[in-house]
Amino acid sequence: MDVVALAHPRFRYAEADLFTRRVVADCMSHRCTLVASHRLKLDACCQYGVDVTVTERANIERRAGEIRALLRADVAGTWFGADVELDPDAGPLVRTQVVDGGCIFLAHDRRGCAIHRAAAESGWDYRGTKPHVCRLFPLTYTHDAIVISDDYADYSCAYDPGAPTLYRVARDALADIFGAALVAAMDAVEPSRLPLAR
Repeated sequence: MDVVALAHPRFRYAEADLFTRRVVADCMSHRCTLVASHRLKLDACCQYGVDVTVTERANIERRAGEIRALLRADVAGTWFGADVELDPDAGPLVRTQVVDGGCIFLAHDRRGCAIHRAAAESGWDYRGTKPHVCRLFPLTYTHDAIVISDDYADYSCAYDPGAPTLYRVARDALADIFGAALVAAMDAVEPSRLPLAR
């Protein structure tokens, strides 16, 4: 993996390709397909469920009434697995349940995340409640690097040549989650990674 150095106290590196690889900016208007099988799979990036910090779980549970109102009646029960995993980068994590080949928060009458939809429909800010891993996708992180998610290349959203770069799509989420200093450090190296105009 090719990396670039960042002038940041925590994240010392960024995967170089995140400044040049592309992703569809509005996934809700994109008809997702799985690259290997060419099979249509809307909301494909949510098919495995997601790791949720215990703080995010508590925030989701605080909004349970609004979220549950959007979900199918048969998924009104337990949303998270019982196991708590201690991740060295994110702290204690739980995982969302998977139902019908997707995260439990997809089990409603439309596309997309019920957490995000509940926030939009009820007028509250989804930040801090919608899992940060979801907000960052197709980027993720290690203890000292911002990197591309392993499954990014599995989905058709990664192959639109007119789409913005991964960094540009995730830039606001990076700032919200990790602070303006990270975005400033990444902005500083971005021009050196962009292809030269011909």
